[in-house]
Amino acid sequence: MGHVSLMSKSLANKLPKLYGTEHKSLEEKIAQAKFFHPASNWTWYVIEFDGDATCWGLVDGHEAEFGYFSLSEISQVTGPLGLHVERDIFFRPTRVKDLAAFGQGGMVF
Repeated sequence: MGHVSLMSKSLANKLPKLYGTEHKSLEEKIAQAKFFHPASNWTWYVIEFDGDATCWGLVDGHEAEFGYFSLSEISQVTGPLGLHVERDIFFRPTRVKDLAAFGQGGMVF
């Protein structure tokens, strides 16, 4: 499973380029996509994308923090029962301030 299956062409075209939302406050930024591992509590919310494999967004794992992540790396994660990271096809663009992970006490900036 490669990162192509996580990022569709239409989604990639909608995402702001890296640093494209730099002028906005964290609360104003929009998570455009959500990736998750079905056998863990790890979730990746995509806010910006470089057009290749690098994303910037909110990562909710051991704690919630903003940072860069690689689609090629997370697409290689294999968990229990051979499960892989998936894109939440029902996720709709959501303001970061409205994400549950943003409201948790574990936010790191």
